[in-house]
Amino acid sequence: MNDVSAASQPSITRAEHATAMKAYQEEGVRVAAKIGNRGPVRFGPDGKLHRDIVEAYWKHGFYIFEGVIEQGELAELRQGCMEMLERAPVRKGATVDAKGRPALGQGFARPAYYLTKPLSDPHGGTQDLGGRHPTKMSEPQADEDAPEDVVLRMYGMCQAIPAALRVYGQPHLLSVAEAINGEDFVPYNDVIFVKQPGLGPSVSWHQDGVTHWNSPDWDEGIHGFNFQVQLYATTPANALWIIPGSHKQGKADIRRMVEENGGSDELPGAMPLVCNAGDVTAVNRQMLHGSFANSSPDMRMSITFGFHRRRSVLGQIPALGMAGEKKPMDETRIERRSAVVQVAIDARHRRFPDETPFRYRPFAGREDKFRYSEEIFEQVVRDYNLYDLAI
Repeated sequence: MNDVSAASQPSITRAEHATAMKAYQEEGVRVAAKIGNRGPVRFGPDGKLHRDIVEAYWKHGFYIFEGVIEQGELAELRQGCMEMLERAPVRKGATVDAKGRPALGQGFARPAYYLTKPLSDPHGGTQDLGGRHPTKMSEPQADEDAPEDVVLRMYGMCQAIPAALRVYGQPHLLSVAEAINGEDFVPYNDVIFVKQPGLGPSVSWHQDGVTHWNSPDWDEGIHGFNFQVQLYATTPANALWIIPGSHKQGKADIRRMVEENGGSDELPGAMPLVCNAGDVTAVNRQMLHGSFANSSPDMRMSITFGFHRRRSVLGQIPALGMAGEKKPMDETRIERRSAVVQVAIDARHRRFPDETPFRYRPFAGREDKFRYSEEIFEQVVRDYNLYDLAI
């Protein structure tokens, strides 16, 4: 895997891929051990996220918050996400799941699932998602009994999974978002990444940001960041990989980097975000990152949701999957999408009444208008991802 382009490699089996990756994975673990950048959520005397964590995030472009989600909530999230996975179409274009039931999400305004071939790299070397995946990862052969298609991403979590709506209002995580993006922070989107054992597709090296690379106001935080709530322990074989510090370096020439690496997708200096179940990663969206085909026997399921600075979004044309939209994102749209956060805060408080709810400044004094109810769910949460704030 080290001397030819990943896109032109002779095909190898899943087991061969798992073996071939071991040396690279071991080196990535050594890189991670040197950096550290992990620990529980901690707050300073002022009640805000501890300055040491904020500085560490901006230095390296990520932080692993350990033990954020407690076991009871973790069990609820797993159950909800696994039920959603089980209700996925049995293959692309199908309207029933593997048990013959109507697949979930057929009434959603946006598709609830993205399916692709097992162990494939569906976006690498294409113009998908703004062309931000210019190179292709290795695509090992799946085992003979593998399904035709597998789920890589699930969408609409706040609509489909009650526990996922509640985690969207998790007070420690929202405090982190405030510390990184300011009190008027706004949501981006959400997606659940699924990397099933021996089947999970890869996501080729990329940076998430699209809109602001040439902006005169560009800085290392202008494209926001993403959380990933890890529902299962992640390993070097199935985890998200990052190149620490790359968020500071502007738009990367990924194709050149791969070429200079002998065509290999095993980019030097990278590290895996190895986590325990219940840990939450925060990763700058300008970070160069990706994940390899999951040829391992371990499941990864990551609830992913991001946040922006309001000023980064206001007036911008929606990007990344919002094809055909030409209208700039205005205050009305930002209000519409941000209201989901306020509803999530109240939904969470009903489930965890002893927990101090986060005070979301853009809705301060208006909380009563966004109390969770069936009516508010229909007004605010139903098809909320039509209004995602993508840049």
